[in-house]
Amino acid sequence: MSDHLMNTYARLPVTFEKGDGATLHDTNGKSYLDAISGIAVCSLGHAHPAISDAICKQSQTLIHTSNLYQIANQQALADKLIEHSGMDKVFFSNSGAEANEAAIKIARKYAHKHNIDNPCIIVMENSFHGRTLATLSATGNPKVHEGFAPLVEGFIRVPFDDIDAVKAHSDNKNIVAILVEPVQGEGGIHVPKTGYLATLREICDANNWLLMVDEIQTGMGRTGEWFAFQHDNIKPDVLTLAKALGNGMPIGACLAQGEAANTFAPGNHGTTFGGNPLACAAGLAVINTMEVHNHVAAVAKKGQLLIEQFQQTLKGQNGVVEVRGKGYMIGIQLDRPCGDLVTMALEQGLLINVTRGDTVRLLPTFVMSTEQTVFLVNTLSELIKTFLNK
Repeated sequence: MSDHLMNTYARLPVTFEKGDGATLHDTNGKSYLDAISGIAVCSLGHAHPAISDAICKQSQTLIHTSNLYQIANQQALADKLIEHSGMDKVFFSNSGAEANEAAIKIARKYAHKHNIDNPCIIVMENSFHGRTLATLSATGNPKVHEGFAPLVEGFIRVPFDDIDAVKAHSDNKNIVAILVEPVQGEGGIHVPKTGYLATLREICDANNWLLMVDEIQTGMGRTGEWFAFQHDNIKPDVLTLAKALGNGMPIGACLAQGEAANTFAPGNHGTTFGGNPLACAAGLAVINTMEVHNHVAAVAKKGQLLIEQFQQTLKGQNGVVEVRGKGYMIGIQLDRPCGDLVTMALEQGLLINVTRGDTVRLLPTFVMSTEQTVFLVNTLSELIKTFLNK
């Protein structure tokens, strides 16, 4: 391995050279079922022909022009996102962290328009919003903060899924917005109680706050709706996306509606690469493919079945705290640290992830076959039992 890479990742001892569908192949010819899909990025699988074809064709005509000019693919992709989300306007970025940076800047600009000089955003404990200085400051994991003080000010943290904790700040005149994940991903796949987002919407409306929903991981069909906020039949003021939007092509988006959509003026925000013709060609191909194959409805049905299969196979197993999730976003929490399961699964040809130290996180591709689903359930369940019975 190269010694010239910064020490920012604890990489596993495997190098992949190609992929197809839900399968990755390493440089030694071994195949793996990818049940993490590049951390919710490759939802349509690896080397999807429609995505690859769109990228190839676009790269042969125009890759980049900058946002100084009109970009046809960007306009078309924005139209599609608006159609499915019900929002009003879109800003394209390169990543999820940049999309959340845009959301935070919208909140601050909105605050100053309403004569709030020291704006604060309510964020949640156990959350994750990115690794730029502002987004890590918003993140509710102290480990992410370590070594980076002083953090960006202007965030008030409350427990996730606790409405009373939010209401306790209703008299704070500096609050301008709530930033929340509909399902906490990095924090361990925590699904809030039904109606949580709807109640947050009511609180925001009552106080003239913005409801900003971070759907970097939950968006683009991952939970069985195009966007997870749609489970609660509400609409946020700001919505952030990335990961699956390009199925591997780096692209993020910050969508807004109402007054929030008209907060920025030319010069307030920008990006060099964001939303260029190549990235937007990939995004368009992703949405078109999801529409044609009705992946969103399928994820809702197959995801619930997958959760039930794990609940059944692990029922009564000592050490299993809970199997939970929504759609193809599943967490299996154990009563002890379980990072070793990642290596054990790798040896069996299965790619998984452990988050928060004790929770197996599964984010499989939408194209996983029935046979691959059976392999995932049987292999992982046996590995968990072996691990817990040591």
